[in-house]
Amino acid sequence: MADFDIVLTGGLWFDGTGTPALRRNLGIRDGVVAAVSPEPLPIGPHTEVIDAAGKWVLPGFVDVHTHYDAEALVNPGLGESVRHGVTTVVLGNCSLSTVFSTPRECADLFSRVEAVPHDAVLRILDEKKTWSSPAEYVGALENLPLGPNVAAFIGHSDIRTAVLGIGRGTDRTVTPTAGELDAMGAMLTAALDAGLLGLSSMTNALDKIDGDEYRSRSLPSTYARWRELRFLNRILRSRGRILQSAPTINLHPNVAAFFAESSGIGRGRRLKTSLLSGADSKAYPALVYFMLTAAPLLNRFARTDFRWQHLPVPFTVYADGIDLVVFEEFGAGAAALHLRDEVDRNDLLRDEQYRRWFRRDYDNKWAPRIWHRDFHDAVIVGCPDETTVGKSFGQVADERGVHPVDAYLDLVVAHGRDLRWRTTVANHRPRYARMLAASSGVQMGFGDAGAHLRNMAFYNFPIRLLKRVNDVRHDRRPFLTVERAVHRLTGELADWYGLDAGHLRLGDRADFVVVDPAGLDDTVDALFEEPVAEYGGLRRMVNRNDRAAVATAVNGRIVFRDGRFTDGYGDTGTGRFLRAGQRSDRGTIPQRERV
Repeated sequence: MADFDIVLTGGLWFDGTGTPALRRNLGIRDGVVAAVSPEPLPIGPHTEVIDAAGKWVLPGFVDVHTHYDAEALVNPGLGESVRHGVTTVVLGNCSLSTVFSTPRECADLFSRVEAVPHDAVLRILDEKKTWSSPAEYVGALENLPLGPNVAAFIGHSDIRTAVLGIGRGTDRTVTPTAGELDAMGAMLTAALDAGLLGLSSMTNALDKIDGDEYRSRSLPSTYARWRELRFLNRILRSRGRILQSAPTINLHPNVAAFFAESSGIGRGRRLKTSLLSGADSKAYPALVYFMLTAAPLLNRFARTDFRWQHLPVPFTVYADGIDLVVFEEFGAGAAALHLRDEVDRNDLLRDEQYRRWFRRDYDNKWAPRIWHRDFHDAVIVGCPDETTVGKSFGQVADERGVHPVDAYLDLVVAHGRDLRWRTTVANHRPRYARMLAASSGVQMGFGDAGAHLRNMAFYNFPIRLLKRVNDVRHDRRPFLTVERAVHRLTGELADWYGLDAGHLRLGDRADFVVVDPAGLDDTVDALFEEPVAEYGGLRRMVNRNDRAAVATAVNGRIVFRDGRFTDGYGDTGTGRFLRAGQRSDRGTIPQRERV
């Protein structure tokens, strides 16, 4: 028998199913797990050995919510995720994909919502977009030297734009004709045939379009009526595929309609539904009880297959000046973000009538919101006026004897994007964070890798969850065992999404990460900045704890080890496109009992 390509020795092995971990030696050959044994495995002259003694050997993490759609075309290694043990990423979330629409339409739809440079996204798509169908799109991804494995949704705003155009697709007076609905359905069906996971949509109107012609209109999918949504959902239900979306945040919440659509009562088949959530919201602290109880009860008694997609770490966001998506949720903030020219924007921010408008929005405690709108809970972390650094805008306001809104706007006008600040909008209470991490109605996700480059960095959120779990694993009643936490970050997600990923058993593809629990310390929460050449040198927020995830392998090839990527990474691919419900082709592996 041929030598193993990789042997991992003496590690604590987690297979991704949630069963108890065992100390085992693993042998990898031809990209798959070929041996799992308590006994030493033979080491050949060309075998790469990883000494995993004292470490955990896990399936690679699955990140189901990324926005790498443009970046992957020019930087397919996606190292910011891979270095932290993520070996599978999902594109096409939040109604945004690049399959059917033109490069300019895609850039207009994508860049403001996800806070990436419009010109860079347009340039990338102009140069790289060679496809006009889902099958061609999949082929284009397969021809890239992918670092991680990639799966994708088709975006509702993408297909709606392709059929109606952005203008008609964002006009509330326009109702798609039967023929236009059929065209959307044909596009969705073609995407499912090509192996995409399902449909991503968006009903929350705060997500706005960039560009010139239709700037500041909400995304096209937010204009769809339930007749259209149900039509598309029927296709998803018939194929057993997934709806990914987000509920409205306004005086007419639609979450009950999502529950009803997910139910299999009277329809035979449930509709898999994953909705984004800031589950423990500072704006609505009591909402966490609904998040914890609704999905488990409905899944059990109403025949739904529903999950809240939840970021299992504090949802802390940063901003340069006023460039932050939460300001889109009220009129005064959206008016400022509509203006791209800094001179025009500053003229607006100085205007007293505008400031009265902003103060009314800020003080209106009854308006639906994501941001809790408390400038006493927003800390300045960088400013040319160093006397303000470390203080909240509320403290600055108190010192100056002005309203917090005026203190904030004065600093924005004076310093623009050189004013940097942060606030935490959700997932801030450890007690509820533990409860959510253990809830069957919650799935781990919403990290937004590849988006909001100056606003947040959750590329390593699986590592950060494992740090919390490791801190309490010797408690009498830990909120999660390590095995269960690993399952939640790997096999549970892969199984629900229908992906051939997330497991590390005999015969499985060898996507794995070696985690040193000694590296699960406070440095996993630290943030850094790294220039992104593909985006004109924009400094992206990143995570840089390389003592936790000490080795990552994709398809049986080590790509990151001891803080460094292997030679040639990003030029020769290791990842594959993963089609929904399909197991990757592999050689015949002799089966042996798990021991």
